[in-house]
Amino acid sequence: MLLMGGVAASGGAWGKEAIDFMFPAPVDGKLTMEMTRIIKEFNQSQQRVEVRGIFTGGYDTTKVKAESAAKAGSPPALVIMSANFTVDLALKDEILPMDELFKFSPDKQSATAFLQKNFWPAVQQNAQVLGQTYAIPFHNSTPILYYNRDLFQQAGISQPPRTWSELAADAKKLTNKDKGQWGIMIPSTNDDYGGWMLSALTHANGGNWSNDNYPGEVYYDTPSARGALQFWQNLVYRDGVMPAGVLNTKQISAAFFSGKLGMALLSTGALGFMRDNSRDFTMEVAMMPAQQRQAVIIGGASLVSFKGISEAQKAAAYEFLTYLISPDVNGQWSRFTGYFAPRMAAYDTPAMKDYLAKDPRATVALQQLQYAHPWYATYETVAVRQAMENQLASVVTDKSRLVADAARDAQRQADEIMKPYVAQTALKQP
Repeated sequence: MLLMGGVAASGGAWGKEAIDFMFPAPVDGKLTMEMTRIIKEFNQSQQRVEVRGIFTGGYDTTKVKAESAAKAGSPPALVIMSANFTVDLALKDEILPMDELFKFSPDKQSATAFLQKNFWPAVQQNAQVLGQTYAIPFHNSTPILYYNRDLFQQAGISQPPRTWSELAADAKKLTNKDKGQWGIMIPSTNDDYGGWMLSALTHANGGNWSNDNYPGEVYYDTPSARGALQFWQNLVYRDGVMPAGVLNTKQISAAFFSGKLGMALLSTGALGFMRDNSRDFTMEVAMMPAQQRQAVIIGGASLVSFKGISEAQKAAAYEFLTYLISPDVNGQWSRFTGYFAPRMAAYDTPAMKDYLAKDPRATVALQQLQYAHPWYATYETVAVRQAMENQLASVVTDKSRLVADAARDAQRQADEIMKPYVAQTALKQP
């Protein structure tokens, strides 16, 4: 047993150590009910820890609610937090280094050693800040292309697009405005979906979105980022294959399920939801199309622990954390949601092998890992991200909005937001 005497004695209900666990449901589907079931199953499986699950909405609201609870004196022991928030939370000294939990491991293995041994290399960087592990990956994603194979066949398209030019050409064949049918839709909301998709396109266009090693630099006003932004605007106004205005995931999925959308760029974390609701046609998935190179951005969430919890709560958090990222539970969550499991051993379980054999669509995200880049993470990540997302909204809403002006304005705003961190850390020139 990991937790004994002192932990149980200080506990809440039924003598158990009670901890708060905050979790979001950032993509469509029945994730909330499934997580509630997992929590209940854990609570019934042992007599040491009582987890109180708190549903917190989307990724951005989860960050706000967790920070607010900590400031109010009730820090959550464990939070499923957007993976690219780890840097900002650690810089602000709000979360614990994971070694504070892993000191309760039976073999005293460090969190960094555990991370490097058990998780896909592509997801590790977002869990670390300046060489120290502050998070453990829980579920991860990459953007992928969903498409209606029936509409493809009707349009004479034999395979999914592999390049941007092929995507634009196929989208034109799939668009029929008389029927209200569109070729492609991409979410452009400022809740991280727009920024995530645009960053993936920027990397595919040969560039970088931000400095992976220094959280005070973003590269919004660069040829690669401007090119990605221009490609997006062209799909709307030049090619006429995507509706104008900001598109959210509910609009996109509704159009897709009604058979009025040929392609959608969405998270692999939506695979379960897309699979369950594409009943009247054959839904397939494919890798993100390339431009200068094949590239995607890691998404998803990690487990973090907020400062201010007791030693007994740290021990309890460690026990629940190791349950959540165990191969069986992590694999089970992956199969239910569509997120890929960051715990590599999840793919060695018989249940996962059987699942992938029956539905190879779930392998696409794994195939893309060789082309994956870390999720952008900066000082004040949300505000810095929204500086560009708000400009993205302007170019898909206003045909006359120049991409060059949008990129310049996004860069200026982001630089201003990051100025306090840069002033504290950057080497000042004479």
